[in-house]
Amino acid sequence: MLRRTSPRSPWRAEAQATLLLAYPMVLTNLAQSLIHATDVVLLARVGPQTLAAAALGVNLYIFCLIFGMGLMTAAAPMIARERGARPNSVRDVRRTVRQAMWSAVLLVLPMWAFLWNAKAVLIAIGQDPVLAEGAQSFVRCLMWALLPAFLYLVLRNFLGALERPLWALTVAVAAVIFNAVINTCLIFGVPAIGLPPLGLVGAGIGSAFTVSLEFLGIALVVTRHPRFRRYRLFGRFWRADWPRFRQVWKLGLPIAITLTLEVGVFNAAVFLMGLIGAESLAAHQIAIQIAALSFMVPMGIAQAVTVRVGSALGRGDPVGIARAGWTSWMMGVGFMSAMALVMWLFPRQLVSIFLDPADPANASVIPLAVAFLGLAALFQIVDGAQAVGAGMLRGLHDTTVPMVYALFGYWVIGMGTALWLGFGLDWEGVGIWSGLAAGLAAVSVMMLVRWTRRVRLGLVPT
Repeated sequence: MLRRTSPRSPWRAEAQATLLLAYPMVLTNLAQSLIHATDVVLLARVGPQTLAAAALGVNLYIFCLIFGMGLMTAAAPMIARERGARPNSVRDVRRTVRQAMWSAVLLVLPMWAFLWNAKAVLIAIGQDPVLAEGAQSFVRCLMWALLPAFLYLVLRNFLGALERPLWALTVAVAAVIFNAVINTCLIFGVPAIGLPPLGLVGAGIGSAFTVSLEFLGIALVVTRHPRFRRYRLFGRFWRADWPRFRQVWKLGLPIAITLTLEVGVFNAAVFLMGLIGAESLAAHQIAIQIAALSFMVPMGIAQAVTVRVGSALGRGDPVGIARAGWTSWMMGVGFMSAMALVMWLFPRQLVSIFLDPADPANASVIPLAVAFLGLAALFQIVDGAQAVGAGMLRGLHDTTVPMVYALFGYWVIGMGTALWLGFGLDWEGVGIWSGLAAGLAAVSVMMLVRWTRRVRLGLVPT
């Protein structure tokens, strides 16, 4: 007897495949963020001045890391498309990985020069010279983590495009544990073995060493594991492939700029909150931390949908492209809608995780944080929509127009609305959060309209 197949089974199969690919990516993103969060927690125990200097240094480093992450992201849709067209392709995949690594080396050189002069940069933007000096000592050690971080991201994208992301998760979790141990020893010292406390310098050395070992760990996986070693990713590393090198930059540079624009608008919001007052700034930091934690899920789904759409694109499967995109979009928006409901129903409970309601010093901050979380509920939905929408378009190798959308949406609509409501109408912090939500909503709508038009009309890049 023939078994009847439900007409919805392809959608269920797509949802299952996306979940299996996305959940390790979500957990890997969380693990990566924990490496720098661990440094912040440890340095906070040294003292507020040390923590403030570290925060300045980390912001400069993260700025460079985010830009490089965008460029390295190009490897994922390129490999996914190549494997969709030719599932047994080895040479093309190896060449893409090689040229992405070449791009990492080229990109990191000016970034090292920039970070080496961290003190001058920070003083130029009005930061305290004493803090800038401490930040520079930290960054001059941490900056050497950039190249292994970029190379790690290339190999992580390779594993993701092969739909085997669990290995990257395993390496990242090990890195979090190792970083906590080595940085504790270097920051506070180990008198038993004669190791003095190194403070900021120790944190920089420890994190750079951790990221380097993280790259070596994932490199060991791809060179030793039977499933991956056939690609010989480091074979003939000196051989150029200039058309593919240009393709990495053509596809990846707009992604890098888009991510930088998004991160930049949130950094600008921090400065605007600082102009309003310390209470608004503290409340903003709490609300944004909660929002950032839930954002790891649509971010992982976005990484997964880039691979799923790219693979369908390589197969020349327009139905598969549409199904992969819409499945991920519904999953991302559905999760963020659930998180929005949690923020609407339990704002005080969420804020109390960070602030003690019984402490009179928090009396003015808690109501502000609760108000910001109310706006963060709307913020969550549109943030998830734009993140997954960007991932869908990356799968189609469509990155330049979304970059323009990001510039217009984040900085014209978002920042313009934030300034108008926050300072023009004196809505203060509520106005700034309203502006952020408006910018994200605009970008999400533009991304979705472009995706719908391309899928409906078959307007995909060749």
